[in-house]
Amino acid sequence: MTTVNPSNPTTASIAPEVQELPMAKALNLGLAKALADDPKVLLMGEDIGRLGGVFRVTEGLQAQFGADRVVDTPLAESGIIGTAIGLAMRGYRPVCEIQFDGFIWPGFDQITSQLAKLTNRGGGAFSMPVVIRVPYGGHIGAVEHHQESPEAYFAHTAGLRVVSPSTPNDAYWMMQEAIRFNDPVMFFEPKSRYWPKGPVDFTGSAAPLHASRVVRVGTDVTVLAHGAMVSVLMQAAEIADAEGISLEVIDLRSISPIDYGPIIDSVTKTGRLVVAQEASGFVSVGSEIAATVAERAFYSLQAPVLRVAGFDTPFPPAKLETVFLPDADRVMEAVDRVMAY
Repeated sequence: MTTVNPSNPTTASIAPEVQELPMAKALNLGLAKALADDPKVLLMGEDIGRLGGVFRVTEGLQAQFGADRVVDTPLAESGIIGTAIGLAMRGYRPVCEIQFDGFIWPGFDQITSQLAKLTNRGGGAFSMPVVIRVPYGGHIGAVEHHQESPEAYFAHTAGLRVVSPSTPNDAYWMMQEAIRFNDPVMFFEPKSRYWPKGPVDFTGSAAPLHASRVVRVGTDVTVLAHGAMVSVLMQAAEIADAEGISLEVIDLRSISPIDYGPIIDSVTKTGRLVVAQEASGFVSVGSEIAATVAERAFYSLQAPVLRVAGFDTPFPPAKLETVFLPDADRVMEAVDRVMAY
C-alpha cells in the first residue's frame, strides 16, 4: 500500500502501516504531518530548532521545514504566548512548546487572561488556533519545576481545551487534531511516557479529541486516569486480576471538556469508581470527576468515589518522587476500600 512515509511526510512511499514507536517520536511525526499539510502551521519554543527540544520531540523538524516555521525563541514564555496570539490573529496556527511544566507560569497571564478569552471578547470575529505543548508529570528524577502537574489550573479556565494522550498512537493523532481546532488547546504530554514504545497506526483515523475511552473491560471497579497514570492503572488491573477483582480502566484523554458518557456507563455497571492522578488532590481534576459522578450516578454507586493523588505539598526532591507519586499499590488500596463497602 502506498502511504505517507512518517519519517518524511512530504513524500509518498511504501511505509509500514503500523510501527512500534516511543511517544516522543510519535509526537514528532504528528507535528511533521501537520507542518506538511498546512503552510500556516509553525512551531515556536526554547531550543526546539537546532537542538530539537529538551526531549527531542521536534528533532529534525527545523532542518526539514526551515527556521521560519520551526522557530527558536528567547527564554520568555510570556513572549512566546503573546507572539502566538498575534500570529493566530493573522491566520497562522502556532504550536508553542513550554520546555517544562513548571516554566509555564511566566506565560500564565497571557494564556488565561488573553488567549482563553479573546474569541469570546471579540464576539467570534476571530479564532485562536493555538496549541500549547506542555511536558508534564513525574517519574524522570528531576528537581522541582520539572515534574509538576498543573493541568487543573487550565481546565478551570473557560475558553481552553485541555487534553493529554497516554499512548504513542493517541499522541500522533491527537496532536494533529488539536492543531486543526480553531480554539486554543493545552496539550499536556506525560514526560515519563516519552520513551516506552507502542503501536502507531498511520492508516487509522483519529478518535474524537475529547472522547474518553475504555481501555480494559472489567466488572467490579471502574478506575480512571489520564496521561501517565493510565499505565499505572493497567498495572493495578493485573494485580487485581490475580486477586479475583476485575477492574475496568478508562483513559480520560480529554481533561476539558470531559466526556462523561463512558464514565457514567461504566460506573452504572460496576457501582464503584477510583480516580487517579499525579497532581495533588485538592481542587483537582479528580475532585471534579468525583463530584460529577456523585451527581449523575448516585443511585448506582455502592461505595463513595475515591481519589488517589499526589500529596498536597510542593513536588519533593527527586529521591522522594516515588513517595509522592501514586503507584499501583496506592491504587489497589483504594480498590480494596471500595470493595469493602
